[in-house]
Amino acid sequence: MITDIDDYFTKGCGRCSRFATPDCSTRTWAQGLQDLRQLCREAGLSETVKWGHPCYVHAGRNIVIIGAFRGDFRLTFFNAGLMKDPENLLEKPGPNTRNPCLVRFASNDRVAPMAPVIRSYLQEAMTYAEAGLTAPKEDTETELPEELVDALASDPDLSAAFDALTPGRQRSYVINLNSAKQSATRIARIGRFRDKIISGKGANER
Repeated sequence: MITDIDDYFTKGCGRCSRFATPDCSTRTWAQGLQDLRQLCREAGLSETVKWGHPCYVHAGRNIVIIGAFRGDFRLTFFNAGLMKDPENLLEKPGPNTRNPCLVRFASNDRVAPMAPVIRSYLQEAMTYAEAGLTAPKEDTETELPEELVDALASDPDLSAAFDALTPGRQRSYVINLNSAKQSATRIARIGRFRDKIISGKGANER
């Protein structure tokens, strides 16, 4: 995966064989992605790379992450359970996702007309980060580690695959990740687990 933010906008995320080729999804959506990048920067967000994608941070919290796919490109909000979504823009990446969290774009020219609304959503999310607010936790059988929540929010394919796992297989990943004391270790494990999750397997399956 890439570590230089500019590489994403010129080559892609580095996760697949289409990296640095004309077929990379970042090439298809180049203008729209640059428009989103500009909006995030103008909002005062700090730009970094996480999970091979441009991630924007404020007050020590992840605010949004940008992603490009074959059929669309997306701006995904972290901690989306707090968002009011007055324009009903946010969508769920999968049927089992608890909160709508992403804005989906199917054409490069859609970002500019939506800029005022996107700015207002970014400002709302930044306000929550400044206040240290988090979405109220729901009663669930398995509470996911924060690093896994962030990874699922940034990777719709991974999120859909994880949602499709049986509760037992989901728990196997939670137990494995929670056994790591350091956040960096949990993040590294999630990277190693990605292919296994996509294939529908539990943490201990071969």
